[in-house]
Amino acid sequence: MRNLLIVFVTVLGVACSNKNDRPDLPDGFSYLSALDVSIQHDMRYAGRNNFLGRPVTGYDAAECILTTPAAEALVLVQEAVSTIGYSLKVYDCFRPQRAVNDFMQWAADPDDVLMRSSYYPDVPKSELFSRGYIAERSGHSRGSTVDLTLVPLGTSVPEADPLAREYDCRASATERFPDNSIDMGTGYDCFDLRSHTDDIAVGAVVLQHRHLLRNLMEAAGFTNYEQEWWHYTLEDEPFPDQYFDFPIQ
Repeated sequence: MRNLLIVFVTVLGVACSNKNDRPDLPDGFSYLSALDVSIQHDMRYAGRNNFLGRPVTGYDAAECILTTPAAEALVLVQEAVSTIGYSLKVYDCFRPQRAVNDFMQWAADPDDVLMRSSYYPDVPKSELFSRGYIAERSGHSRGSTVDLTLVPLGTSVPEADPLAREYDCRASATERFPDNSIDMGTGYDCFDLRSHTDDIAVGAVVLQHRHLLRNLMEAAGFTNYEQEWWHYTLEDEPFPDQYFDFPIQ
């Protein structure tokens, strides 16, 4: 019995140690996975599958961090979507200001167009800011904005090399970069008119998918950014005028 107790205490200690390996967050922030492990993570800026084609400064781990009210609201959305056969999947959550600065430096280099055909095929790189696809100050840096989609329950994030070939984010769901999302008409971070939430060019079925996500998110207190079907901000965000710059670890 004593040996069993020692083993139990040791295992419990290791589990607690692993859980606490992540750095402490500023007051008012939480790791989403600490509140709900069922929400899928596909944190694009921590890897190469993004419009830069490389990890973004400040994304040292593929973790979703949000203000605690925003994270708690997402848990409520997850409970709702799971009853109709879906799960949420997050692409981006809190974004440190240093990552936004990285975007700005990238945008200033006209020769770095590695991912143009995949993410902004019809928009000149020099116009990404003026057209509202990238901002010098991002709502993500306030901690209550999240980029996300709906995926069928029981599916997993597919593995693929974003640099293996060119994937047009506007192509059909079977031809653009592999994703277990339900068809939202474009890939994530597709800088194109077709990404506008109510763009009719994507067709009735896709609009139904986008509006389902919007209805679910609005019911939990989020507001959609009309130019990006994936982008939502908690209306009653706790830090509406504060931009944070701690790294994601």
